[in-house]
Amino acid sequence: MSKKAVYPGTFDPITNGHINIIERAASLFDEVIVGVAKSAGKSPLFDLAERVNLSKESLAHLSNVQVHSFQGLLVDFAKQQRANIIVRGVRSIADFEYEKQMAGMNQQMFTELETVFLTPHAQWADLSSTLVRDIARFGGNVSGFVSPEVFNAISKKST
Repeated sequence: MSKKAVYPGTFDPITNGHINIIERAASLFDEVIVGVAKSAGKSPLFDLAERVNLSKESLAHLSNVQVHSFQGLLVDFAKQQRANIIVRGVRSIADFEYEKQMAGMNQQMFTELETVFLTPHAQWADLSSTLVRDIARFGGNVSGFVSPEVFNAISKKST
């Protein structure tokens, strides 16, 4: 039986930290579905279609990774994708506390669902999409934090 995992997030934008987690998940599972969530965020940098496309471009080197958008409950998306594993990246104790609570609730709604927590490599431990957006909005160089595709898209938004 193949192991299919879902890695959900808003990915506004997808960062090298996300890519690190996805690459490692792709080596652990037969298939990884990156679920780009529709976000009701206050000031998104990219709309849903842009986030999906940037994620696809940034992950094109991974043959067992697919990218899809979703809205609604993660458990419903996992069932739709026929996945029973959720991958979550945790950078800190605060992340873990929140993700542990979500994992428990998800498992109550979908008892076969397992959540696997991965920590990013040390160089990405402090990286977040929020910080990338903030740095970019103030004209800072984010090229070291995102894929070339995302960097180009951010540069176009800034001009």
